[in-house]
Amino acid sequence: MTKTYEMMREIFNSCSNNQMRDVFFTEVEVTDGDFDALVAPFLIGGDVTVERVDGDGEVVFDIVADGMRQRISFC
Repeated sequence: MTKTYEMMREIFNSCSNNQMRDVFFTEVEVTDGDFDALVAPFLIGGDVTVERVDGDGEVVFDIVADGMRQRISFC
């Protein structure tokens, strides 16, 4: 079953004293709850950690790839 979600990708700024971040919104089609396939292209680097949290109608991935912190949310 395919459902439409809004995907929000946040890239956190690692510079000190700068709390700004880049935020991108995209409408995506998710088949059978396979969010991992949509997140896989962002898992680039030699040292990658991923934490997935399934919440109330929302799926959030916290990613650190070679020191760059990102959060990808589907709602």
